[in-house]
Amino acid sequence: MVATIMNVAKQLISIHPEELKFLFELEKQSFCDLKVTNNTDQNVAFKVKTTSPKKYYVRPNTGVLHPWDSCVIRVTLQAQQEYPPDMQCKDKFLLQSTIVSPNSDVDDLPQDAFTKDSGRTIEECKLKVVYASPNTAQATTDEDSTNKSGRGLNAQSNSTVDDILQRVKEERDAAVRQTQQLQQELELWRRRRQRRNNSGFTCKFALVVATIGIMLGILLKLSLSSTPSPIE
Repeated sequence: MVATIMNVAKQLISIHPEELKFLFELEKQSFCDLKVTNNTDQNVAFKVKTTSPKKYYVRPNTGVLHPWDSCVIRVTLQAQQEYPPDMQCKDKFLLQSTIVSPNSDVDDLPQDAFTKDSGRTIEECKLKVVYASPNTAQATTDEDSTNKSGRGLNAQSNSTVDDILQRVKEERDAAVRQTQQLQQELELWRRRRQRRNNSGFTCKFALVVATIGIMLGILLKLSLSSTPSPIE
């Protein structure tokens, strides 16, 4: 959810996130990034203030955003020597914004640019600070990892089922194609065998007929040769 400026009707900028959250560890720095966006068609200057300036390092703490432009502000929590009571933080941040001339730059901002007595319209957004211990952050990370892992397993299960069904379908189609191919080969073999049988029968029949013809020819010749010649 994006933090909004107090006066919604005249909102100049929006900020995300709506609070500053730091991973708190002794003797270690921690940081949080804020994205600041200009929601107008005019140049808007901003300034970041805090109730504990010695604990935090803000860069940039002042800037000018062009129309519809945005920038990231990094707030760094300096290394601390002891834990706050119950990990509760009472520090606050204030982001002020105001419209400036089109050609204004950070170095050109007057000293009273963010002073209400100057007659300018100053909009303000308050941000609270939240500390998170490493254990809490790790638990949140583990929970997110578990949820992602669960979603991953579900997706993997669905993918596995789809893969199995696809393989079964492919194997079925391959079996059908193989059966059709075997049927075609069997039919072709039958036709070839039938042609060979018909060809063998024709040859045998022709051979028998030829043999009979030869024998008849021989017998006819013998009969003619044995017939006596007529007496003249």
